[in-house]
Amino acid sequence: MGNNWVVQDHYALGSRKRTLMSWDEWMRRRCRMYIWKQWKKPRTKVVNLRKLGIPADKAYQWGNSRLGYWRIAGSPALQRSITNERLSAAGYFSILNYYESLHLCG
Repeated sequence: MGNNWVVQDHYALGSRKRTLMSWDEWMRRRCRMYIWKQWKKPRTKVVNLRKLGIPADKAYQWGNSRLGYWRIAGSPALQRSITNERLSAAGYFSILNYYESLHLCG
């Protein structure tokens, strides 16, 4: 009986990590959405995407898209331009990194 509890706890830790990974992905996407919303006008979106290294044709295509903020936040253009490293440099707090630093799991 005691041995079974250890196995269940082991799987619970993996489940927690997956949950935190999911939350972390959601929060990063939410941050990208917020940044996209701040840019407001299509011209500003195109200019900022170009500054972040997106080719002119793709920046124009995504900057003038009529898709909603959430859809754009999950697009390859925003994921390549507003990278996880850039979010970290801007002060984004990663829940998963904090969890891994506490539990020393890889």
